[in-house]
Amino acid sequence: MAAPFVVSAARRMILASSGMKFNQMVTVTQIRSKWDNVEMGPPDAILGVTEAYKKDANPKKINLGVGAYRDDNGKPFVLPSVKQAEKILFDAHLDHEYAPIGGTPEYCKAVAELAFGDGNNVVKNGLNATVQGISGTGSLRIGLAFLSKWYQPSKVVYIPSPSWGNHTPLIKHSGLEVKQYRYYDPKTCGFDFKGALADIGNIPDSSIILLHACAHNPTGVDPKPEEWKELSAVIKKKNLFPYFDMAYQGFASGDVDKDAFAVRLFLTEGHTIALAQSFAKNMGLYGERAGAFTVVCSSEEETKRVMSQLKILIRPMYSNPPVHGARIVHTILSRPDLKKIWLGDVKLMADRIITMRTKIVENLKKEGSSLNWQHITDQIGMFCFTGLKPDQVERLTKEFSIFLTKDGRISVAGVTSGNVGYLANAIHQVTK
Repeated sequence: MAAPFVVSAARRMILASSGMKFNQMVTVTQIRSKWDNVEMGPPDAILGVTEAYKKDANPKKINLGVGAYRDDNGKPFVLPSVKQAEKILFDAHLDHEYAPIGGTPEYCKAVAELAFGDGNNVVKNGLNATVQGISGTGSLRIGLAFLSKWYQPSKVVYIPSPSWGNHTPLIKHSGLEVKQYRYYDPKTCGFDFKGALADIGNIPDSSIILLHACAHNPTGVDPKPEEWKELSAVIKKKNLFPYFDMAYQGFASGDVDKDAFAVRLFLTEGHTIALAQSFAKNMGLYGERAGAFTVVCSSEEETKRVMSQLKILIRPMYSNPPVHGARIVHTILSRPDLKKIWLGDVKLMADRIITMRTKIVENLKKEGSSLNWQHITDQIGMFCFTGLKPDQVERLTKEFSIFLTKDGRISVAGVTSGNVGYLANAIHQVTK
């Protein structure tokens, strides 16, 4: 027999003072008890770094956890091209009607052309089933839902080890299985090319393989062009399905064409691919959530069928994509004058990151470090795997108020001309 339901005298008095009757008190208490089984989830590792940074009182503190670009004063940066695009949009007095389920065709065409190159045969021949996604995460999720439902040969996605922390939950939430292939070599802080080739060569035929197009997150380690060619050959031999995550086009090297090398190589070599894009980093549109997902098809008729199913998947997810960020992206990409300014903006950001990498190494040498720090300049993009061990990271935080994740990953965007010397000194102190 179930135990009688009891409301304490204290709770009766508190609830009665609010004007609630006893039967209302019982209902409220019973509803609350239905969630007693809900466990407290673990805190987000990167958000935890930021929270700890905010609480620290040291005036020299540095936050190297945040995955967003900062200028050399450590401030958020709104791109000049974005400011101009926003003014154009403001002056146009546009409405706030719903966008089509897959986004506007104009936006989808512009972002696909950016990825595949001006005049590419994919867009020219109507072979891209492209939809607007909610930045990179949402675009990846659309693609994984599509693969889960319609890709018949395999329900396993192979990702590099390590990979972006959100890849695994995204894949699992889509009903797919996650496995890994070797990628990062902690001994060299570089690409484990032989390990990657060997593992990819052993992946079951026709499986799905996820590839970072450029600026691998979290390591900053990318294959060289000749290594991409060998990877392409093995992937094609195994008939694997390549799913590219391209969140940093232009932001890695400062050149949008160079950063799209792998994606375009795979198309040239006859692969059928899927692609997720984000404009958070390369346009600084973090909060606007502008992205895209594309399936490259074999015919226009196939494109229409794939598009129809992508829209069916999107409709119950979020119905329609947001318009403002997409309008900014399209305005920039569709106006030659603005696109030229944007290409300069993205190069400015990439160059600052590259410069900070060089300055870290130079300052470590000035401090007298005898260790080899070449991997810092060999890596590319926003993030760097420093090779620091967890105990060294702990010392950096406790003794120097430098905040980063325990695996030694730093966001180079958090390094400035004003704090690089302090950072190098601290790293030297914990590694000598």
